[in-house]
Amino acid sequence: MDANLRQQLEFQLGTRIKSVFPVSGGDIATAYGLETATNRFFCKLMPGDNGNQVLSSERAGLEAIKESGTVATPEVMGFGLSDEYAFLILEYIQAKRPEASEMRLFGTQLAKLHLTPSKFFGWDTDNFIGRLPQSNKKSKDWVAFYLGERLMPQLNMARDHNLLSEREIPSEDRMRSALERLLGGISPVLIHGDLWSGNYLISEDGVPYLIDPSVYYGHGEVDLAMSRLFGGFGPEFYQGYHEIHALKEGQAQRQDLYQLYYLLVHLNLFGRSYYHSVAGILKKYF
Repeated sequence: MDANLRQQLEFQLGTRIKSVFPVSGGDIATAYGLETATNRFFCKLMPGDNGNQVLSSERAGLEAIKESGTVATPEVMGFGLSDEYAFLILEYIQAKRPEASEMRLFGTQLAKLHLTPSKFFGWDTDNFIGRLPQSNKKSKDWVAFYLGERLMPQLNMARDHNLLSEREIPSEDRMRSALERLLGGISPVLIHGDLWSGNYLISEDGVPYLIDPSVYYGHGEVDLAMSRLFGGFGPEFYQGYHEIHALKEGQAQRQDLYQLYYLLVHLNLFGRSYYHSVAGILKKYF
């Protein structure tokens, strides 16, 4: 870490940094632990203007979840630019392997997050899903939002990258008709937006934390669908969740449709290993 960046971080924290050590921070940012005389912090670095946008969006998402008073998020300690890098400094959460009771609590808290209402679907600004831009143009209509702001941009990107052919992509009218049958009567609530197992922590004192959000007002089942895409969070998590939000008819079909978005994102980020999963859902529902 260069001296100018370190000086900027010390200015944000208001104290001298005694040591810096690398930590796992995902696949899109470089991450470090920062040790001061009295505390430890987590710092993400990303280069350029894009890094500034990504980390600014992450900060806004963390603060929105915190303001809901439902699930904890690491406290934002600093944010800024230093030469070619954007940085985000967060409270350092020492994580542990979760216990069943803690996952049940996490499920209950996520369900309460999904009681945070809005008059619209979307978000005040666009943000990101992984490295990809995520448009959040506001809408009163969930089907219009999910089709226009989620599925079509990813389908078009996959076509442009020769990952899907034109004939494999259903028409918007065909997709809209199918979605209207399956996604009706949904009210907007605050969601994490990228809820896989790498985006939550259980602290040493048993507190669930959400990290790396891609927030917007959508359907709570979107978070559940993502949580199940790569194996699920265990039965206690879902038991806790469904104590507040009962299982509703058609959830299995909606799960497929919501997982389609994340599978398209993975197809566009990581390539054709996700092709058959995407093609299977497109063929099944459209």
